Order: sequence, then structure tokens, then C-alpha cells
Amino acid sequence: MAAAIHINQLCKTYGKLQALRSVDLDIQQGEFFGLLGPNGAGKTTLISTLAGLTRADSGSASILGFDVQRDYREARRQLGVVPQELVFDPFFTVRELLRIQSGYFGIRRNDDWIDEVLANLDLTDKADTNMRKLSGGMKRRVLVAQALVHRPPVIVLDEPTAGVDVELRQTLWRFVRDLNQQGHTVVLTTHYLEEAENLCGRIAMLKQGRIVALDTTSNLLSQFSRQTLKLRLRDGAQLPPALAARGQMTPSGAFSIALNDLDEVESVLHVLHEAGARVEDMELAKPDLEEVFVSVMHEAG
Repeated sequence: MAAAIHINQLCKTYGKLQALRSVDLDIQQGEFFGLLGPNGAGKTTLISTLAGLTRADSGSASILGFDVQRDYREARRQLGVVPQELVFDPFFTVRELLRIQSGYFGIRRNDDWIDEVLANLDLTDKADTNMRKLSGGMKRRVLVAQALVHRPPVIVLDEPTAGVDVELRQTLWRFVRDLNQQGHTVVLTTHYLEEAENLCGRIAMLKQGRIVALDTTSNLLSQFSRQTLKLRLRDGAQLPPALAARGQMTPSGAFSIALNDLDEVESVLHVLHEAGARVEDMELAKPDLEEVFVSVMHEAG
């Protein structure tokens, strides 16, 4: 079975800037995959190459076995991309725009699916509204609908929830989860790392055009991150010297102590007790993807 996305030694240079440096990546069919990295890491260049908007200098990329350059038409048919930028045609209603988008892929009489997409994105009551009259959040929903109108088996979401409200996020993720459970492959780029942690089974992290981490989300969390004990001491007390080097004060005035394992909780409390420090509040914080991301970017240099 062909990989949903296969990337082999992909390179792209803009002048002196190496946007992609020999990227190798396989994303399997049915995965919910996260593609993370700081601004300028190469994520958009990689997505543009998959969509046929950018031609790589060397290497290859394919969608479900169709090379994005040699078999452009078939590769593009397999792919739906939700761009980060709000790009739309102001002369049409939402339904007209989706019918036109269907026509680009040779699909006629697609209204049943269009109605289903509109309903799932809470756009039904906006179907006959001109694009110019929609709010930014509604326009972003239409971008999602455009990407899905030809029922692509592979969906790429490039910062789909940037600057949108909580309601749209919940609506979008509910619909995308359903599509993924039906067998669609989903690739997500986002700066909201909590979204990636909750949604993605595997994650690749890019920095300066290179993949610097690639693993399951659970493995990344366990490998690069540690649990943290958060303490608030009574009467504004400070950590005793035995713990001061390990602890950091949070903006709220509490202390955060990194743990190698849970057995250390007992020893930390014992040191506090011996020093006469009384605990007002205590919380055991699980590792999160933000901590992993910072660690990986730091180690990558």
C-alpha cells in the first residue's frame, strides 16, 4: 500500500536560503500527523511542494503514489489543502464558490456533498451569502470547505485555527476527527501545540529546513519531557537550599521543580518538612508538547 505522502531527499533553495535540506518523510494512510516548527522552518515550502505550487530543486514527493511533478493532475486530485492565508473570490456566494471549486476537479452535481460539508462547518445559513459579507472566521470555514469539496483522501491543514474563535475550533476539529476516522489522512501544522498533542498520533518537528524530531506523540513526550511538581509555600516562604537549584519561580509566585520520576515527590516533601516550610498548594503537572518542542529546538542548535 502506497504511503499517503512520500518525501525523498527533498531540497529547495531560495537564493542563499535553504528552505528544505534533504527532507525524508513517510506519512501513512489514515494517520493524523503533526508538522511542527518555528516560523521559517520550511513547513510552508514543504506544503507548497506537495500541492504543486513550488518545484523542488532535487528529490521527490508523491501523494498516494502519484509524483507531484510527473503526475501533477492525479496527485493534486488526491490532496486538499487549507491555506493559512485568507484567499477568496469576492464575486460569488459560498455555494457558487464551492460549485466552481468542484468543477476544477471535473465534479458535477456535487450539491449533496456540498450541503454535508456546509452543515458540518455550520455554514448552511451562509450558503447564499456573498463572500465579501462574511466575517474572518466564516471565510476560514469556507477555505476548509473548498479543500474538502472534491473529497480528497489526504487533507493538509496549514494553521487552520489561527486567529479564530473557540466555536470554530471545536466545530472544525469535530468534523476533521470524523473524516480521519473514516480513513482520510490528515496533516496539521499549528502553533497551538495543545491541538497537536491532543489530535496527532505522530509528529515531525522541522528547524531550518531539516527534520530534527520524528516519533509518536507519546514517545516524544516521554523522551524529551519530565513531570513537574508545582508548589506554593505558606507565608511567602522560599525553597530551602537543597531544592533552590532545581526550582524555578513561576509568574504566579509558585515554585516549579522538574522530576526525573514520581518517587522524587516524597523526597522533595521530606526536604520541605525538615526545613520547616509548609505547603499551601501542590500540583503534579504532566509533560506537555510545548516543553518537548522547546527542548528539541534547543538541542537542534
